[in-house]
Amino acid sequence: MKVAILDGYVDEPSCLGVPPYIAPYPRYIYGMLRNFKVVAKYLTIDHLRDNPKVREELKNFDLLIIVGGIAVPGKYLGGRPLEKRELFSLNFSEKNVFVGPMAIEFSKKEIEQLRDCNIDVLMFPFEKELFKYLCNFFKEKMELDLDKFSILGAEVVKQHPDYPYVICEIETYRGCYWGKCSFCIERFQGFWMRSAEAVLSEIKALYDLGVRYFRLGRQTDFYTYLADFSYEIPKPDHEKLKNFHRAIWQLCPKIKTLHLDNVNPKTLATYPEESKEITKTIVTYQTPGNIAAMGLESADERVIKKNTLCATVEEVMTAVEIINEYGSAFGYNGLPSFLPGINFVIGLKGETKETFEKNLNFLEEILEKGLLVRRINIRQVKILPGTPMEKVGYSILKKHKKYFRIFKNIVREKIDVEMLRRVIPKGRKITDLRVEIDGEKISFARQLATYPILVGLVGKFQRNSFLDGRVVDHGSRSITAVKIPLDLNRSSFEELKMLLGEGKAKEIVKRRPFKDLEEVKSILGREVELLL
Repeated sequence: MKVAILDGYVDEPSCLGVPPYIAPYPRYIYGMLRNFKVVAKYLTIDHLRDNPKVREELKNFDLLIIVGGIAVPGKYLGGRPLEKRELFSLNFSEKNVFVGPMAIEFSKKEIEQLRDCNIDVLMFPFEKELFKYLCNFFKEKMELDLDKFSILGAEVVKQHPDYPYVICEIETYRGCYWGKCSFCIERFQGFWMRSAEAVLSEIKALYDLGVRYFRLGRQTDFYTYLADFSYEIPKPDHEKLKNFHRAIWQLCPKIKTLHLDNVNPKTLATYPEESKEITKTIVTYQTPGNIAAMGLESADERVIKKNTLCATVEEVMTAVEIINEYGSAFGYNGLPSFLPGINFVIGLKGETKETFEKNLNFLEEILEKGLLVRRINIRQVKILPGTPMEKVGYSILKKHKKYFRIFKNIVREKIDVEMLRRVIPKGRKITDLRVEIDGEKISFARQLATYPILVGLVGKFQRNSFLDGRVVDHGSRSITAVKIPLDLNRSSFEELKMLLGEGKAKEIVKRRPFKDLEEVKSILGREVELLL
């Protein structure tokens, strides 16, 4: 029996699976198939696009399981997600089945059209339906156990194109304690809290396979993992979270990245003392460069009320202050240990021209207070069937298109650049940059991290090489750096000019070669430290 998993990538409010990430879904599916004694082939949509022969190969397969869906669209460096129009041509195998958040977007007509193309669509969330589908397909009856499948399916990471430089998104719990926001798909998820033991076992299984990069994601609020959900706003348990983190490092002592994803600011504002203790634990046990993505969505009270958004402006500011208090110090990789990220959604009910002014005022207040924010995400609402925004549609978004562009440009040119200068100042050494695009004059690299900063490295460097860099310039969403340590006798004039200025660069070129750094000190003085 030949079965393949085609990863079209997912991006949801609580889950990311675009390379170098791999979402839990392909691992669960691979584990399900292992449970039926089937070893599946895993491939990505990018691999399929780039290799026409693979299409012919898949025609000999008995079953193709396609995963995909971008519920919160973004810009991606590591891969191009599967598009709906592409799906209709992915009917290679004898049987084809599609699963993932994209299924929410399909109309009844589109589902019928896909069936006519020999592609079955399973509703989202899909795990129960897919396992039932597989039981019928293999003519066996078994019990659904995602914790078990997460371990059985761990080995699929070895087929990922970025392995071993792959970040595994780990599901801690599913669902949202708020679940009322007008646009969000988390309302479809149901609720499932995984035990600490199950999560630890999965991390250990991946670690034993050579994985060193992890993000504790998939949940909508990391601060309420293992919390007491008998309260209207779940009460965090900082002792349980501390023990959980200690156990990760006891089992996996050589992890290189341990980050988290979502944080609900309402939790921090409601339980500030417990949240401060959790923040200390995160700073202590997770790796630097960490980001707590927080959904403000809008700083307009009218929009907050009409869309039943979770947190008020004041609550978000409180959460930003708590995380800054303990997480803003620089870590060993050159980045602050733990900072908040702010998400805005444009096009919601109640939005007016004044909404954009309030959003901007909120960000300016953060700057004025000297607080740090690592990431400001501004996206246009995506209308999904079954959400309250379905009745509104894109009318508000279309009406405010001009205001959206103006607001976004101001944030990128005024707020983002200044914030980047504070978060990663000029001259800062940043480490463990993985080259992803090997350009001629500029190569592009990122740390393997949650929401990593894009770094333009001056020069041509081999893909998948790991380098350290010295920051020399800032954009709105990226920085420019020069590789260090810098060999003054071989480095290009462009590298020297970017790092030291044109005058000193000319002097270096004129007087080289140098025997040692002592000779250089007469030209650079204390600036010689920039080379190291």
